[in-house]
Amino acid sequence: MISEFQDLSDKISRLAEMTESLRRENAQLRQSNKLLSEENAAYLQRLAEAQQRVEALLAQLPAPEDETATDEAEAIE
Repeated sequence: MISEFQDLSDKISRLAEMTESLRRENAQLRQSNKLLSEENAAYLQRLAEAQQRVEALLAQLPAPEDETATDEAEAIE
């Protein structure tokens, strides 16, 4: 009977150790997730800024010639 209680006590101790270990790991994962989320937000901001710069440059380009007129002229020849 005493050995059964000892076995149960050992199992409870191992369970408590595993629980504490998983709590520490969970805290580390939460911290890593927070940092990666912040990094991702920064990359998304940089991407949006780059897109705005590209759109601004495209707006400064002259309008393309009427391709329909060019295509029709080539078809006639």
